[in-house]
Amino acid sequence: MRKFLVAWMAVFALIGFSPSWVRAQDLKQEKQAIKLRHKTEWKTLKERQKLMKKSMKTQPLPKAERIRLKHQMERERRELSERQKDETQDVKDRQRALEESRANY
Repeated sequence: MRKFLVAWMAVFALIGFSPSWVRAQDLKQEKQAIKLRHKTEWKTLKERQKLMKKSMKTQPLPKAERIRLKHQMERERRELSERQKDETQDVKDRQRALEESRANY
C-alpha cells in the first residue's frame, strides 16, 4: 500500500510541475515585463514629445514645419500604440494556445 501511495504522489508531483505549468509561469512573467516596458516606452515618448513642443515654442519655425512635426509626433504615438497592442495580443494568443493544449490532455 505504501508503494502505491508513493507512486501516486510521484505522479501528482510530475503533473503539477509539468512543462505546460512552467510555460504558463513564463508567460505570466513575460506579461509583467511587457507591461513594465510599455509603461517606460510611453513615459519616454511623452517626455521626448514634451521637449520637442517646448523647443518648437522657443524657435521661430514656419507653419508648415510645425504642422509636419505635429503629424510626426502623432504618427509616433499611433505606431507605438499599435506595436504595443500587437505585442500584447501575441502573448494572449500564446497563452490561449497553451490553455487549449492543456485542456486537450
